[in-house]
Amino acid sequence: MSGQLVSALIAAAVVALGVSGCSKGALSAAASPPPAPAAAPIAPVAPAPPPPEVLTDVLYRLADPAVPGTAKLSLIEGATLDNAAVLDRFATALRDGGYAPMTFTARDVAWSDRHPAHAVATVDVSTPNPAVSTFTFPMEFKAHHGGWQLSQQTAELLLAFPAGPPVR
Repeated sequence: MSGQLVSALIAAAVVALGVSGCSKGALSAAASPPPAPAAAPIAPVAPAPPPPEVLTDVLYRLADPAVPGTAKLSLIEGATLDNAAVLDRFATALRDGGYAPMTFTARDVAWSDRHPAHAVATVDVSTPNPAVSTFTFPMEFKAHHGGWQLSQQTAELLLAFPAGPPVR
């Protein structure tokens, strides 16, 4: 009888192990997918450059003879009160030379390779003057207090500003 008892106990143990191996918990564990590997961190997306109309708005205000030069100083990187007269003369010369009103169209707006916080654009300028009706000029703009301003280097080329300290 002891042999039968041992056989019965072994059989019971096998059945118990078999039943517990097929328990609901074992099925759900076997049926659940393996854990997903950790996702690689997503690289931050660079912000889009400014819309073209934001940049052309700077140019329209600079060319407007109704806006005094002192009110235009914030539109140019590094401009000082000494530059106000140059800005007044610029707008007056545009008007008196038949170049006003000007139309500005910015295209190919991108971040600058030289100054990562600056935006560059190709600007098409149209005037009512038939001698110089349209021309294209590359321009650079700098973010400033939530808006944009013409870079010092571009202002020096366009407005005959005296050269200031080097832009870094």
